[in-house]
Amino acid sequence: MIKLSGDDIKKILYGCAVLGTGGGGNLEDGLEMMREDIEEKRDLYLADLSELPDDAYIATPYGCGAPKALNAKEDEKYSKLPHLNYPSSLLSFRSMEEYIGEKFFAVSSTELGGCNTAEALHTACQLGLPIMDSDPAGRSVPELQHSTYYVKNKSITPMTVATDFGEVVIVKDTVDDFRAEDIVRSIAVASDSMVGVTDHPMLGKDYKEAIIPNAISYAKGIGETLLEKSGANASGQEVADAIAKEHSGKVLFKGNVTSSPWEQRDGFNFGEINLNGKDDYAGETYKICFKNENIISYRNGEVDVVVPDLICMLNDKGMPITTPNFENGMEINVFALPAPEIWTTDEGLACFGPAHFGLPVEYKPFK
Repeated sequence: MIKLSGDDIKKILYGCAVLGTGGGGNLEDGLEMMREDIEEKRDLYLADLSELPDDAYIATPYGCGAPKALNAKEDEKYSKLPHLNYPSSLLSFRSMEEYIGEKFFAVSSTELGGCNTAEALHTACQLGLPIMDSDPAGRSVPELQHSTYYVKNKSITPMTVATDFGEVVIVKDTVDDFRAEDIVRSIAVASDSMVGVTDHPMLGKDYKEAIIPNAISYAKGIGETLLEKSGANASGQEVADAIAKEHSGKVLFKGNVTSSPWEQRDGFNFGEINLNGKDDYAGETYKICFKNENIISYRNGEVDVVVPDLICMLNDKGMPITTPNFENGMEINVFALPAPEIWTTDEGLACFGPAHFGLPVEYKPFK
């Protein structure tokens, strides 16, 4: 196992925020979640799949819902309730151990996102467990069934759902992952649009069959590039160029936000980002549509990139941007990164391709 330093954790979270494609929670929240762990120098180890025993248990904690804008205020009806002083995902993980009567060997992230990966890292730190160098999405995704666990037919239940108010719901079984999505999302809607979840408790041998390996290391590499370039006062365009070059990506556009209408509906953030091009892209337009994560983009009205490929965004300083934190005039540098291979298979596309989102286009790799 590799011991992660505070700098390593920051690199991972910055990289995860890029891979979040607008979703995965606010990076600022993820960094704050890990601040105490880093300051108190709590041990955190990154484990390779080869170090996970076949007969050991592992589970996946995360936050589920519609991340709020950074300046959003809590609704009065929720502010009157008691609040946990730690993430609800940690409560859900502890509740899962108690429910199944097993001590977990390690923690798995559920997706790569600036806050949601921090939920797993923080749980690992608090409980003295390693974090696995793997992930069942390899990016951020909007729905629970958008997971390699689902593609590989691994049961999502039992699952524990915890609110920020200290309530815990145990879901023993569901019809399928789509029903699990509906059930968890409905609890989130009734709980200020966010809950902590732990699901897919399983043995190591089953986990190894269903996961994308080396995902955390991949995120760390992207974060290292971002922080190195931005720390040297590189422009957002230069940071995007460097990440795309080093990680088989492609720069797509540079422009300023003209409008970014969005709404919170059914436990998701839905909206679009409209850009007018600048510099090499002057006179052109770009539009990105999102459901928590960026789903499809259009250049001059024509489809440019679509899921499962990643549509990533940086501001003029080279920092990742998450929905719905957009302002008119903001510069956005857009680039694509390739989807993990499993998402480009027939089974992967059936789960997380354009058709799932009702888009009348076929998936074509951006290259």
